[in-house]
Amino acid sequence: MVRVAAVQEPGVYFDRDGCLQRAVELIERAAADGIELIVFPEGWIPGYPDFVWGLVPSNNSGDVERLYGRLFANAVDLSADGLSPVRAAAREHGVVVVMGINERASEMSAGTLYNTAVTIDATGEILNVHRKVMPTNAERTVWGFGDGRGLRVVETAVGRVGVLLCWENFMPLARAAIYAQNVEIYCAPTADHRENWLATMQHIGREGSTWVIGVGPTVEDEDIPDDLVARELIAPGAGEWFSPGNGIICSPVGEVVAGPKRREKGMLVADIDLAEVRAARRTFDAVGHYSRPDIFRLDVNREPQLPVTFQPDRQD
Repeated sequence: MVRVAAVQEPGVYFDRDGCLQRAVELIERAAADGIELIVFPEGWIPGYPDFVWGLVPSNNSGDVERLYGRLFANAVDLSADGLSPVRAAAREHGVVVVMGINERASEMSAGTLYNTAVTIDATGEILNVHRKVMPTNAERTVWGFGDGRGLRVVETAVGRVGVLLCWENFMPLARAAIYAQNVEIYCAPTADHRENWLATMQHIGREGSTWVIGVGPTVEDEDIPDDLVARELIAPGAGEWFSPGNGIICSPVGEVVAGPKRREKGMLVADIDLAEVRAARRTFDAVGHYSRPDIFRLDVNREPQLPVTFQPDRQD
């Protein structure tokens, strides 16, 4: 059995160092409860940019630029080992961590952010970095497009773990790419808190014959700093929820084993048996005996994105 948890605790909104400190505390708390894998929400460090849904850039350009500036300043630079405290905590406590971050991609563009999920093994090693391949709607005003390099399932201390972010989980071919790598624990950090999201999590459990952990930001109005630009335009109001969580854990036959957890902070915990993955695939294996490779084929381009470079005309 593996004890897993979806983290429904807020970070320190738009404060990278505060989020890192809180993440370390949560990892320590999880380990004390015997949790071996914890999954954080989408964009947890330094916070999901909800302002993209409440402010139209063309009408609120000054506010949006200042909000983006604060988000960018507090984003994570993986090339500078920006998750070092989380990696150290994972290693110290022997916990596998799936962490959602706003990633500052210094190696490609000094001004581009990505919605990224980082899988950290219980040794503290970063096993995979997945950038969301298609930011959802208004998210494209703050996040760049990822590529196929991170569409990978990795072997961790708790089993084979794969991650898709938010509406990537609605993309059939993205799901198929994860299923095809023998995923056992499928993680779905999101900001979607609608009821029909829960049905998607159950469907993925049955379709992929995999355990599924879904989790979204759990943030109340009181968690939003008073000095945030345009706070009055995007915050929900005193006593209201900014993001209600909506965590859920589903079995390899699509049954809900924990959750949904809404408007409640804490950790959603379940003990899962990876042997149930094999049992479920006896009757339905989407990329095994049900796959019909003589008819269907999926190719995944894992080549990295190339930055646009200026090459002046040669003067012969």
